[in-house]
Amino acid sequence: MAAPQSVIVYPPGDDGGRRVRVGERFLGMAYGLLDVADFLRRAGVEEADKQLVATSGAIEWLGGGPDTWER
Repeated sequence: MAAPQSVIVYPPGDDGGRRVRVGERFLGMAYGLLDVADFLRRAGVEEADKQLVATSGAIEWLGGGPDTWER
């Protein structure tokens, strides 16, 4: 994945949503891998999909990996 900047997915909140940041910009709350992929496509990673998000070493997952969506 050729991410334009650092990608950080924060720990799940009370509702299971995880904040997603690319570089210095927070892009929104993700509630699954497809949401993260959508945010990455908006940030310029055209090939972003569910599989890439789940397996990419370029994404920093805080508070649990790509399978963690509950607190």
